[in-house]
Amino acid sequence: MAISKGFRFPGEFDEAFPQGLVMVGEVSPGNEYQSREDRAAGRPARQRVDESTGKRQWKVTVTDPSEQNAKRASYEVTFLADVQPVPTTSEVLPGMRPLELDGLTAEPRVAGNGEFKYQSYVCRATVASGGGSKSACSAQQEQTAKAA
Repeated sequence: MAISKGFRFPGEFDEAFPQGLVMVGEVSPGNEYQSREDRAAGRPARQRVDESTGKRQWKVTVTDPSEQNAKRASYEVTFLADVQPVPTTSEVLPGMRPLELDGLTAEPRVAGNGEFKYQSYVCRATVASGGGSKSACSAQQEQTAKAA
């Protein structure tokens, strides 16, 4: 069986995160690396675009309550959407919202340094534009996304 590099395994949210996820902070653009020279010259940061879907990447920090290792309990999830996703759930604590992901995929990666490497995953999710009952984020209108 040949699985090519960059293959994204689809998964169900309830299986991957049995206790759910908590969004910490706000959704922000997933920008490309910008060198000091680019920043000094005043060049604007470019937002990353997903190679597979052609959609813009947005990032959000989440906490997984079911993770046993405290160092691995918080990480970033990448949303793939044309416009900035907006949370539709209310805050349970300041800056914290329950989150459920639609269109979840996981891409295996090696993380860590030197002899302390471990298996990790790049989690990506699509965003339903309708903001249905299961979706915790919905797509914002294009005009509002540009203003934000």
